[in-house]
Amino acid sequence: MTESGEARVAAALARLGGLGEVPVREHVPVFEEVLGGLEATLASVDDASPIQGDGVS
Repeated sequence: MTESGEARVAAALARLGGLGEVPVREHVPVFEEVLGGLEATLASVDDASPIQGDGVS
C-alpha cells in the first residue's frame, strides 16, 4: 500500500489490511467503519481549507 500522508487515512487502510484475519461475514461492518472514517476525514479537510481569494473585490 502507498502512504497517504494523512494518519487517519493510513489507519483506515491498515484496518482494511487486516480483513484477511476476519471472517467474511464480519467484513461489511469493517467496510462501513472505514468508509465513515474516510468520509469524516474528507469533511474535516473541507472545513480546514482556506478560502480562495482575499475577499476584496
